[in-house]
Order: sequence, then C-alpha cells, then structure tokens
Amino acid sequence: MSNSSSQLHWENVYTTKDLSKVSWVQEKPTSSLELIDYLNLSKSAPIIDIAGGNANLVDYLLSASFTNLSVLDISAKALEVSKERLGNKAEQINWIVSNVLNFSSEKTYEVWHDRAGFHFLTQEKEIKQYLEVLDKIKPSYLIIGTFSENGPEKCSGLPIKKYSIKDLTETYASSYQLLKSSNINHRTPTGGEQNFNFCCFKRKD
Repeated sequence: MSNSSSQLHWENVYTTKDLSKVSWVQEKPTSSLELIDYLNLSKSAPIIDIAGGNANLVDYLLSASFTNLSVLDISAKALEVSKERLGNKAEQINWIVSNVLNFSSEKTYEVWHDRAGFHFLTQEKEIKQYLEVLDKIKPSYLIIGTFSENGPEKCSGLPIKKYSIKDLTETYASSYQLLKSSNINHRTPTGGEQNFNFCCFKRKD
C-alpha cells in the first residue's frame, strides 16, 4: 500500500469508526508496560510509541512519571483523538505525524515501542525500509508486538504478516539480541481473542 493510500485508510478509520470497539483497543497495555518496567529505565528516558494512534500507553507512562515521550502515527486524526483524551497533559508529549518508513530524527531514543504497527508491513521492501530506519536512529531497545502465527490474517480490513518469536528474533538479529519474549491473548472489545507475540530486544552495539 502506498504512503498516501495508507494514510487515507487510517484517517478514514479514525474518522468513521467507533474507536471504543476497534479490535486493537486495550484498557491497559499490560504487556508493553511490563517490558518497559523490565528495562528499569530512568524516568527521563526517551521513549517513542510507533503507530501509537489512539493507544493509551502514554497515559500510563505519564502516570508513572516518564517525562520524555513521543508518539508517531501516520494518521493526524488518530493523534488528535489521543490529544483530546489527555487534555492539558497532551502538551507533555511530542506528537509526530509520519509514515514510519519515512521517519528520520536527530533525537536518540532509548526505547522504540511498536505494538501492532510492524505486522502491517507485508512486503519485503517495506520490512527492509523499517529496519533501515532503525539502523539510522539506533534506539537502545526495541519492544515489538505482532500477531503470532496463531493470530488473525487481517486487521482493520488490511492483510498483516504473522510472526513467531523465532521469526521476530531472526528479523532483528543483525542489530539486536533478544532479552525477553511472551505470547499473550488480547481480548478485543467485542469479546474475540487475538494471539500476539511480544519481544524485547537490546541493540548489540
């Protein structure tokens, strides 16, 4: 999917859908928070949430006194939803409207968090671009969550690429080593279940 098509798709989702019922909604992003806690970071550690959309990870990180937070999403509307939810607290977040494949930054991030963004990249050239972005930005840690090999074939009407923990480890092996992994069932707002793999990696150099 082209950059413009992808952006139009997600702008439409965030404009027309009941966002309390979309499948990716989590009341509390427990798996992500546990992995961030596992890293024992300083409260000033720069953390970026990739494809953060309307996810409330930043709400919990703010409550935990983290002070250097960024959220990136291709949809400006998605970020507006999060800003409205946070109210005045939104001023404490760096909001970035961008396709992750085009993202560049002089800022150094300690943690790159991506729950359910990476698995939308189904073409090898897209995956390569994503890894190239990481190689330029060089975050110290990656937290990646994707549909597992037992997960669904699509999300939000789009095809996805499913990963085992072994697949994820091999995908990032050139620059990152696996620290911790988990397999979890995410219960959707409509009562369904989606199986995810989460991996936490540390940069080798």
